[in-house]
Amino acid sequence: MLAERDMSLTELSERVGITIANLSILKTGKAKAVRFTTLEKICQVLDCQPGDILEYERTE
Repeated sequence: MLAERDMSLTELSERVGITIANLSILKTGKAKAVRFTTLEKICQVLDCQPGDILEYERTE
């Protein structure tokens, strides 16, 4: 979504109010959880739906 919006991680960080380090964790899929408020802010800034940026991966 960042590429589609021609936006850098730095710009997203500034507009959402989250550190680049935390956004990197989300981007690489290493986050254990994400707050709904954070997800909402990211979706507002990127003008997208949560399903556009999240993917379910089954762990067994």
